[in-house]
Amino acid sequence: MTVVQASPSAAEVRERLAAIRARIARAGGDPDAVVVVAVTKGQPAAACRAAVEAGLTLLGENRVQEALAKMDQVPGAVWHLIGHLQTNKARHAGRFALIQSLDSVRLARALARTGRRLPVLLEVNVSREPQKHGVAPEEALSVAEQVLDLVDLRGLMAIGPAGTDPRPAFAELRRLRDAAQQRLGRALPVLSMGMSDDLEAAVAEGSTMVRVGRALFGPRT
Repeated sequence: MTVVQASPSAAEVRERLAAIRARIARAGGDPDAVVVVAVTKGQPAAACRAAVEAGLTLLGENRVQEALAKMDQVPGAVWHLIGHLQTNKARHAGRFALIQSLDSVRLARALARTGRRLPVLLEVNVSREPQKHGVAPEEALSVAEQVLDLVDLRGLMAIGPAGTDPRPAFAELRRLRDAAQQRLGRALPVLSMGMSDDLEAAVAEGSTMVRVGRALFGPRT
C-alpha cells in the first residue's frame, strides 16, 4: 500500500523555514542575506502554495514539465530551474526567473535562440562524480567566457559530493567564482550551493543561495 504524506501547512513551512535560517546563522551566515530556494520536486501544488503563503516565494524545480504543470496552480511563485535542462526544452526557459543549471556552451546557444538574454548560473561538477551534470572545474572559466555574450551569467552553482566532507568542493566553487569575476571583469554575486543535509558547510564557504526541499516539506510523496 502506498502512503501519501499530507502537504505541510503554511504554518509548518514557516516554522521549518525559521529553523533553516537558524542553521544558516549558526554556520556563520546572515540569515537575511542567504537566499532560500524551496525545492518542490515531487511535491504537490498544495505544498508549493503553502510555501508561498509562508513567505517563501522562490521555488526550484528539477524538471521543466513538472514546473510547467504547477506554475498556473501556484500564484505568486517565482520559479528557478535547478535540474538539467535539455536543449530541446530550451524554448521553455523563459518561464523561469533563473536557470541554475547551465552546463554547456551548446545549451547557452540554445537559450540565446529564444531571443532573450536569459539569467543563468553555470553549474560546475566540483564533486567530480560522473553521474552528475555540470562542467568540469578545469573548464569552468573557459565556458564562462564563451557563454558571456549568449546569456546573463549571474554566478555559479554546484551540488555537494555524496558521502564525503563537502567543504573542499564548496571552497573550490567559491575560488572558481572569484577567478571568473577577475577574468571576466564583472561581478558574479550568486553562489548557489548547499541543500538540506549540507547547507552549513556551504554557508561556511560563502554560499549566497541554498536549495532546500526535505527540510521544508518532509520526504517527497
